[in-house]
Amino acid sequence: MVVLAGNWWTFVLRGVLAILFGLMLMLLPPLGLLTLVFLFGFYAIADGVFNLIAAFRRNQRSHAPWWALLIAGILSLVAGFIALFWPGITAIALVFVIAGWSLATGIMSIVAAARLRRQIEGEWLLVVTGVLSIIFGILIAIFPGAGALTLVIWIGAYSVVSGVLMIALGFKLRSWIRRAVEGIDPGMRPAYG
Repeated sequence: MVVLAGNWWTFVLRGVLAILFGLMLMLLPPLGLLTLVFLFGFYAIADGVFNLIAAFRRNQRSHAPWWALLIAGILSLVAGFIALFWPGITAIALVFVIAGWSLATGIMSIVAAARLRRQIEGEWLLVVTGVLSIIFGILIAIFPGAGALTLVIWIGAYSVVSGVLMIALGFKLRSWIRRAVEGIDPGMRPAYG
């Protein structure tokens, strides 16, 4: 838990990136699927990097679900690099890459929340993010022919909602760590943001 709370800023930054990504897609849909491929690739890579940072910035006493963060980080990196290095893939293939990534990260978010339910308040935000990710992945997989423009708008809306939830979770973790250190001697407090 201390790993996640100590890295609360990664959730906030991931949320801000998700909101910016979503707004760009919703406000500029005519830029086309190639723009979507690159934006998704960069977003997935950033998401993967932040998950890996959170997985490896832990101490041995921590009971944080580091392996769930590690798996989610690797899956996000793979999805991002596929999008960047094969931008000419068809829209249908991209739809299934995004659907698979969304399902996998949603499952890992729910697993992480289940492991944290006794350690923090507000783990439901991570559950909601995971459920939204799974629903989004299923909808994209069921309706792959909905068209690139519709896909862009769906991804944008999902990213904005997911980003808001990640920011809320980040600030919840920040308040948890601050409350946790208030019982410590002021001269002994760790330097958590």
